[in-house]
This record gives sequence, structure tokens and C-alpha cells, in this order.
Amino acid sequence: MSAVGRKDPAGMDAEVREKIHLEILKRTGAYHANDHILLPSGQHTTEYIEKTLVTTEPSFIEGLGAVIAKHFAQWPTDVVLSTGPGALILSHCVARAHPSRPVVVYGAKGTSSGRRRVTLPVEFQRLIRPGTKVLLVEDLVSSGTTLTLLINLVERLGGHVVGVGCLWRRTSVELAGRSVFSLVSRDFPTYPAESCPLCKKGVPLNQEFVRRRQTRRPSSVEEPKPAD
Repeated sequence: MSAVGRKDPAGMDAEVREKIHLEILKRTGAYHANDHILLPSGQHTTEYIEKTLVTTEPSFIEGLGAVIAKHFAQWPTDVVLSTGPGALILSHCVARAHPSRPVVVYGAKGTSSGRRRVTLPVEFQRLIRPGTKVLLVEDLVSSGTTLTLLINLVERLGGHVVGVGCLWRRTSVELAGRSVFSLVSRDFPTYPAESCPLCKKGVPLNQEFVRRRQTRRPSSVEEPKPAD
């Protein structure tokens, strides 16, 4: 084989690892591919991630968290910080496998005057002080906005972000030169309905994920009213 046709071994290993991680995400039911999918935004795509399903298999998420922890093992870490339930479960797995045995804290996501914000509960603020080394963990990174806000929050408290670990990062997302490690790094194209090539080919549109949001409601129970 010529030098031109030979793949770089390190790059080939990364490609194999990514395929393995994709297969794990498929087994959780979180990753859907090779389809014509309607997104909640109205755009069409060929791939979709149901992030709420990513962490439903304990053995899988423990193993994936250990891979992230191994990557960042060379960086001493005091705190692992995340937001959202899925990322929090992953962050526990990362912290448990990291040799520094960091503590785990989590922030809350929300909006204020139409702008995104992250908030760190008061009881956690004493754990991020000047000089604290913080590893950020997310499940899925689509735009990078939440992570950028977390970085700003940590730095405002005097801490230092040693890196960012995640399950999936869109390759177009950059975080101001921060060390970002993701088990899967890939973009999938999205199209406006009027210019979608799959529509033009007559491929049936899968509206399941939007329909599920619109028609199904979370199961809930409430405390009965006290008797008179």
C-alpha cells in the first residue's frame, strides 16, 4: 500500500473508538441514524439524539465515564461540575474513576430576560474557590453556550477549568482554546423543510420525536387533599 493510501494508526484508532461509542449509544436507544427526521425546530435531519436516554444503562455510562476520566487523569482535579440530570449522572462516573477523587457539584440551567443562564447553588459555592481545579462534564454539546457560561462562572469564582469532557460534541463547537475531549465528535446536517434533499427524494418523514413531545405528558401523581 502506498504512503498516500495508508491511514494514520492513531487516527484509525480514534475512528474505531468512536464507532464503538456510537454503538453503545445506539444500544441505549438514544442515537437514531439513517432516517429522515423532523426536529422540534422544524428543521429536517438524518440523525437524532434523545439525550434523556443516554444514561439509562448504568454499565454503559460507567464505562464511558471511565474513558473520560482516563483522558483527564494527568490533570489534578478538585471538582467535577455539570448541569442537567444526564450530565450529572455522567459526572459522578467520571469523578469516581478519576485518580484525584474530585467532588461533584452541579449547576442549574435557565433563562433570564430571554437569555440563557447557569446558576451554582449557594451550598456548592464554597467548593469552588481561587485556585480550585474544575473539570466540566456534559452529555451532549450542541452549541457550547452552556459550557461557555460554566467556564465564566468558574473563573468568576476564582477557579481554573482544566478541561471539558462530554459524550457527544458537534465538531463545529469550539470553546476558546479549552481542552475538549468527546467520545463522539461529529456534526449531522440539518435542512429547512423547503430545501430538504430527503423531501425532494420522497423519503418519508419521521415525525415521532416531535409528536411524542406534543401528545405525551410525563406521568405524575400528587399528594391527596387532606380530609375535611
